[in-house]
Amino acid sequence: MTTVDGATTGERVAVPWTVLPDYQCFGCSPHNPHGLELQFWTHPEGLESRFRLGRAFESYPGMVHGGVVGTVCDETMGNLLVLRAGRSAFTVSLRLRYLSPLAVDRDYRCVARWSTGGDDHHLCHASAEVLDADGQSMVTATGVYQPVSMERARQHLVLTDDEAALLQRRMTKPPSPNGV
Repeated sequence: MTTVDGATTGERVAVPWTVLPDYQCFGCSPHNPHGLELQFWTHPEGLESRFRLGRAFESYPGMVHGGVVGTVCDETMGNLLVLRAGRSAFTVSLRLRYLSPLAVDRDYRCVARWSTGGDDHHLCHASAEVLDADGQSMVTATGVYQPVSMERARQHLVLTDDEAALLQRRMTKPPSPNGV
């Protein structure tokens, strides 16, 4: 564990999609010039992303668009679940509570946690919180995800057989001690 800007954080985590040389995820790909380029770290409670969004992600002048903040939460929770479950997971529902607007060009972090609950044992649940540099909660989120096999995911994803095999091998790597 290390401390960055007053926050304790763990090791950098590569999401499974990094085995695909030109994946274009809006949330986490470094290859998408219009995306968020989120990176992830282990966190004692789950998974963490840190971000600073400029005016390209603005809604009202000086404020980050709420939909983009929702994407950060969904991306962080979804990747936590993929890393823990070893399978793709599609978002079923996402609920956000905005406690305070996020300003552009400021540092934030999103911490995602695996949640228990729900009546359907085939679904995964997660929660997330966006914190400012002082640790003040700005946004809370909950998400429900449907984990799916690679075979089922391929009905929706555009992957070659080789890409699917690479991704499947990466997803089945055993998780670290904290589950990521």
